[in-house]
Amino acid sequence: MTNHLFALVRENLPADPDKTFIETPEGRRYSYGDLLLRSGAYAAALVALGVKPGDRVAAQVEKSAEVVFLYLGAVRAGAVFLPLNTAYTPAEIGYFLGDAEPAVFVCDPARQEALAAVTQAVPRVLTLDSAGRGSASEAADRETEAFTDVERGPEDLAAILYTSGTTGRSKGAMLSHDNLASNARTLVEYWRFTADDVLIHALPVFHTHGLFVATNTVLASGGTMLFLPRLDSKLILSLMGRATAMMGVPTFYTRLLKEPGLDRAAAAGMRLFVSGSAPLLAETHREWQARTGHAILERYGMTETNMSTSNPYAGDRVAGTVGMPLPGVALRVVDPESGKALPQDEVGMIEVRGPNVFKGYWRMPEKTAAEFKADGFFITGDLGKVDSRGYVHIVGRGKDLIITGGFNVYPKEVETEIDALPGVVESAVIGLPHADFGEGVTAVVVPGEGAPDEAAILAHLEGRLAKFKCPKRVLFAPELPRNAMGKVQKNVLRETHAGLYGG
Repeated sequence: MTNHLFALVRENLPADPDKTFIETPEGRRYSYGDLLLRSGAYAAALVALGVKPGDRVAAQVEKSAEVVFLYLGAVRAGAVFLPLNTAYTPAEIGYFLGDAEPAVFVCDPARQEALAAVTQAVPRVLTLDSAGRGSASEAADRETEAFTDVERGPEDLAAILYTSGTTGRSKGAMLSHDNLASNARTLVEYWRFTADDVLIHALPVFHTHGLFVATNTVLASGGTMLFLPRLDSKLILSLMGRATAMMGVPTFYTRLLKEPGLDRAAAAGMRLFVSGSAPLLAETHREWQARTGHAILERYGMTETNMSTSNPYAGDRVAGTVGMPLPGVALRVVDPESGKALPQDEVGMIEVRGPNVFKGYWRMPEKTAAEFKADGFFITGDLGKVDSRGYVHIVGRGKDLIITGGFNVYPKEVETEIDALPGVVESAVIGLPHADFGEGVTAVVVPGEGAPDEAAILAHLEGRLAKFKCPKRVLFAPELPRNAMGKVQKNVLRETHAGLYGG
């Protein structure tokens, strides 16, 4: 038995080990030979630190090539990689570390002191900064012998990614070696990636989109990545002449459309623009095609499922849809109450089944059992329909989840913080259409005596919640709309304030 996921990387290594795998804006270049040596060094360092197969390796670090090598090193060591959003506060990190109980935690050295209180129970804490320096890279530097990959099978865990919980408690989605490997193979074939592709990578690498969809697809095709630390529309525009593909969230496209230099000539060498992680406005789709001559390919996936559907590579990329189920993925729309399959064009709960679907939630067997049907279909929580041509339309989310800039925000977590403030009677947090972020997190507060104003509420949340979870606006209302059962009607609030951000 081999290491199932890393075997996919080995199968697609270029014949020339000097071929570029990653290039940074500063001109730093990492070859596929470097990838093998460096990921092996991290694997050896982790084993030397006592990491055993199945142990978790958590990381909250800035984007760098070293993070990719750390991820691959954890996989090669047989560990389970746990990337954490760089915006998470120490309190949030404390929850994840307590739940996952990693053997090693790697953090930015600039945050080490602030995280000291919540990392006391972690056996080993290492550091890694945005330049790829720190005690983690130093530990890898000391390992000079070739590393023999730890054997791991298709069903063994490769990663845990935390996703929003229904009561504000995050859940760890357990992703196996084959969940990741099979999805990468499918995307390479479906999106026609080859070793000649050069991908503009400006996504974060603590998220499914940047770490697994983008990076794994390049690894599975032997291509090259132009590795940007963050979204920089001017830099992306300047790199299009050297690239063939880009993966982004809708914000990438709205920002690029503001660049006067974006035209057909600028995008002439590109073959594919992919958008996901949040709904792409049909208006953005149309404007992009008019400016560049390219139709954005929108797809649909989740932390728990990797990619499940995609608009076709060759065929109509229909604005407002996420295309059709990928090869090997079964998708159905059912009545949320009865579970009965619904006909075309009827809206219901989307369920999926396939090799891409995760193994369940970490240490939550009851939650796992509740989210899977007896026949293996996973209940996504997304509401949608399938039209007469087989295209899937996402029309809403069953649990009021907000997706802003590609990141998930569960309203209950934000509401709990706001409701704890003196003078706040209650609050409701909703997502409203936002041209730049897809949805803007928005709070509607019922004030009581001595209630704080908008600025005071936002100041309170800053530092207690990750920045992407904090509301862009706080509105006030004498009461919240409710139905006959007393449940807050967030759909009414969304309708009432739909134009707040001009969306």
